[in-house]
Amino acid sequence: MVSKRLLYILSLLLLISGTLFAQNKSPDEPWFFIQITDPQFGMFENNEGFEKETVLYEKAVEKINILNPDFIIITGDFVHNSNSIAQIEEFKRITSKINPKIPVYYTPGNHDLGQNPTEESIRTYIKNYGRDKFSFRHKGSSFIGFNSSLIKARLAVPEQEQYNWLEKRLKKRQGAQHIILFCHYPFFNKTVDEPTAYSNIDLEYRKKYLELFNTNKVDAVFSGHYHNNSHSTYGNVELVTTSALGKPLGTAPSGMRIVKVYSNRIEHEYFGLEELPDSVKF
Repeated sequence: MVSKRLLYILSLLLLISGTLFAQNKSPDEPWFFIQITDPQFGMFENNEGFEKETVLYEKAVEKINILNPDFIIITGDFVHNSNSIAQIEEFKRITSKINPKIPVYYTPGNHDLGQNPTEESIRTYIKNYGRDKFSFRHKGSSFIGFNSSLIKARLAVPEQEQYNWLEKRLKKRQGAQHIILFCHYPFFNKTVDEPTAYSNIDLEYRKKYLELFNTNKVDAVFSGHYHNNSHSTYGNVELVTTSALGKPLGTAPSGMRIVKVYSNRIEHEYFGLEELPDSVKF
């Protein structure tokens, strides 16, 4: 017969473990996700091969599985040539090595759709990677990814349709702990009025979207494309451009960005692959 003392000890242990479990599930407990951008298989050798990209991405996936983030966002340019089946398959092969318990979300880049996306290129993208936009909630915050190539290419009808979709989702997300957006093209890299260039969104569209983000209390927009790091703000919106996992074009080495989410703020830091920690500390 179990003694009263033993029953008391067992009950106490269950109570303590239940409390710890509840603490681990607290929405106010900080957590993190990882942004990767521009692995761009084929860029190093101008579509003659992709051995260097394979080495970098496999190393990145190994680190991701050690770090175990809540999810991964890849913000475009998975390959250098959207018509290369070999590049696409290699990207997908290595991506499949990510722990299946870690969700992976994608936004398309110009090299995935072409500089001027067509209905056919968008259909092909969706066939290979899934939808060209996403929206989900996680631990009290809202995350939305969209297709900035439609904006850059000035595709009036699909751009406006996507704008309407984005506007509706932002309005529905009011009251979320954080609202964080993802796309491929940076809206700007240094100043909000910088001239239209290859590596930003055209001035004609820039203010339209930035006003939408600021009005709807977006915390941050994470992008890629630039193959270097850049940081700026518009109103209360943080604009973060992350350098490439693939071939760098600036001072930052090939790497990824770790984004920590707290109840009252977000923090982020870019790491070269050789600089990544083995765990994330808060």
